[in-house]
Amino acid sequence: MSKRLTRITTRTGDDGTTGLCGGERVSKDHPRIEAMGAVDELNSTIGLLLSEKLEDERRKLLLRIQHHLFDLGGELSMPGESFFKPEHVSYLEDQGKALNQALPALEEFILPGGSRASALCHVARTVTRRAERRVLSLHHVEPVPEASRLYLNRLSDLLFDLARTLNVDDDTDEVFWKKENA
Repeated sequence: MSKRLTRITTRTGDDGTTGLCGGERVSKDHPRIEAMGAVDELNSTIGLLLSEKLEDERRKLLLRIQHHLFDLGGELSMPGESFFKPEHVSYLEDQGKALNQALPALEEFILPGGSRASALCHVARTVTRRAERRVLSLHHVEPVPEASRLYLNRLSDLLFDLARTLNVDDDTDEVFWKKENA
């Protein structure tokens, strides 16, 4: 792999703008930059989850998702480009189905928690929802390919199933929501 970055501090963003891959400069609070930042935050959150002790299969799944998210960030930095394909969405659906089949039926609402890994996975799920909202906000201004939007929606579902799975892996009970009686 060739060197792509020679320095990080460029001072070109001191005026409140940042550059996209095509050279265009936009405000750092532009919806495209907000979407890119939310996807980057999500990728970092999954990186934090990966610092936990996880089964190899779970680790491989999360690493693949991190690579997908890096690709999504690249796509967002290049207006008009499309990297994601329906197969990316199908991959998440298939992984979610496989996880869900091994889980006990969900008959009650659960609260985020249980094991530390499960709780971190729930954090990643909620960060995914925020990234999805930012990408949708961008889509209202400039088109974002459908597969990219669907990917984030499916990822949130998958992370919910994974959080439950991580509790099973750790032999930790789920925390069920109970309506308080006033």
